[in-house]
Amino acid sequence: MATYIVLDGPASNALMPEQMCARCSHQQARECWRRIASGLRGEMLGDDQGEQAVRVYEAIVKSLESVGVDAAFGGAGENAAGLMIALDESKRIRPIITRHEQAASFMACGYAMYTNNLGFCFATAGPGAFNLFSGLGVAMSDSYPVLAVSGYGDRKWKGRGSLNETSGINGTPDSLAMFAATTKKSMMLEHVSETCDAVEELVNVAFSGRPGPVHLTVPEDLTERGQDVDNYHDVRLRVPPVLPAADVVEAIAETLAEAIRNDDPIVALVGFGAIRSGAGAQVKRFIERFQIPLLTTLDGKGIVAESHPLAVGVFADSGHSSAWKAFREAKVVVAVGNSLNQHATFNFRDDLFDDKTLIQVNISEIEFGRAGHYEPQHALLSDARAGVAAITDALDRKVGAVAARKVDVQDYEARKIPQLFRKLHPAKLAQAVGRMLPPGGVVLADAGAHLAWFGYYLELEDGQNFRKAGSFGPMAGHTNGAMGLKLAQPERTVVVGCGDGCYSLSGFELMTAVEHDIPVIWIIFDDNQFKLIKLYQLSTYATSALVEFQNPDFAAYARACGADGYRVEDLDEFEEAFAAALASNRPSVIDARITRWAVPHYSPSPDGVISGVVEMVEERFRDD
Repeated sequence: MATYIVLDGPASNALMPEQMCARCSHQQARECWRRIASGLRGEMLGDDQGEQAVRVYEAIVKSLESVGVDAAFGGAGENAAGLMIALDESKRIRPIITRHEQAASFMACGYAMYTNNLGFCFATAGPGAFNLFSGLGVAMSDSYPVLAVSGYGDRKWKGRGSLNETSGINGTPDSLAMFAATTKKSMMLEHVSETCDAVEELVNVAFSGRPGPVHLTVPEDLTERGQDVDNYHDVRLRVPPVLPAADVVEAIAETLAEAIRNDDPIVALVGFGAIRSGAGAQVKRFIERFQIPLLTTLDGKGIVAESHPLAVGVFADSGHSSAWKAFREAKVVVAVGNSLNQHATFNFRDDLFDDKTLIQVNISEIEFGRAGHYEPQHALLSDARAGVAAITDALDRKVGAVAARKVDVQDYEARKIPQLFRKLHPAKLAQAVGRMLPPGGVVLADAGAHLAWFGYYLELEDGQNFRKAGSFGPMAGHTNGAMGLKLAQPERTVVVGCGDGCYSLSGFELMTAVEHDIPVIWIIFDDNQFKLIKLYQLSTYATSALVEFQNPDFAAYARACGADGYRVEDLDEFEEAFAAALASNRPSVIDARITRWAVPHYSPSPDGVISGVVEMVEERFRDD
């Protein structure tokens, strides 16, 4: 069946490229047709204007190229049609059209996760644009520089209720207000001549200070013929580094020096901000030089090898008792690159820093005493790498040699994992992933009980990373975001741990991974229930409801999509399947049928599980 392409002319002028290029391959025919179409457009504009002027979406794509973007994630639609064509013609950017725009926004987050690259996603007007909000929420809470571009209805029809109208007039949704509420900055393009300046401003905002998402709306009327950008320029990045103030560094060094002289226990509590800034070497030098035990948040895992003799473990409600013990005994806490959020503070526990000196290093002022909570005695506004290096240098001048310190390190390898019935125990699965993960590998965990299993039992070495779902916490964020991460860093092994609930929300994007040959490994913790929700219901209401469901054979589904699929029920089968997936370099899904009876390690108190249970019972009686 012939494909007809019409260039603003009558049907009698339609051309059939496969007939015109009968001797060419399909790709060659497309290239020939692209050149002809470009030539016709240049002829309509005039030779000089055709060489110099570009359409609005072409200008945006060239701007993205100028800041090193090499992948774009988006959904198809009429208002995005010109952008899709411009991306297809780009020699530098790989366009990925997702099955759902939400996945595109998550992929943009994954692309920016461990790089200094700009994540880019796009969508058509109306509902397509609104599907980007979840990913923008992730970028906002987790500090990812992401630019979203969305279409917008023709402004001459504003207020008439046209298709996909989001002007906020006469009962239509107000997209400008919604994007303004979910980004660091959102702009509508008012005139094509503002295109390059707008993109430049937004990209600089995305990278400035604490990175985050920005948004540009492009009205449909700016994509019409004759609306051409004749003042194109590349994006000029003007993002100054956030460097530490010398007087604050000096005060921090004096406080630490006094604690060392008095033999007051010090701990370092390190989060994702330190990993994002590449501060691993600086953190390692700091703890080794002054023999300071290292605690991490869940997202700080791997900043230093977890087998290091000073690595005490994860400090969180699902973390290690060794980390809780070290924190309780500490008189000084040096918090680097973390926001002291809910999981790392045992639900914002009021007495957490009582009788402790809090030193906080962060790239964003809003993290110091956020909402009036946990005011630091010393607040150092700085990129983590520069801040830790400056503190180390200043403290090095104040203290001599520090005796080696023996600390109680992570105890999970020694902890016996009971075999419950015949199905695979999720703790053993997490341990196996840690043992088999290649150097530089990344493990992402979506929201769910599997996150706690990985946080506790997954051991990482230098150069490996772990990332939870973040403070915004969408269930499917990493199920899709992993593909963006893999495209940004193709040399790294990317593994996703997701519950069966998470995967069911958006696992259909496996088709996208197959289509574009993106070799991510998805491990589904399959127990036919929303485990964390069930545990919450039982602890709060002493009963549960609407948390169980039936799953398909995920391995068979994966094979039907063209990926590799494995179904496993014990540890030997899992290790065999995981080894095969690692070796295949193909999109792979491992359907791990785990036991329902295992409960993750958890305490609402840093004093330990038993104390946490006692506190919960006491609180229940007080409420009654």
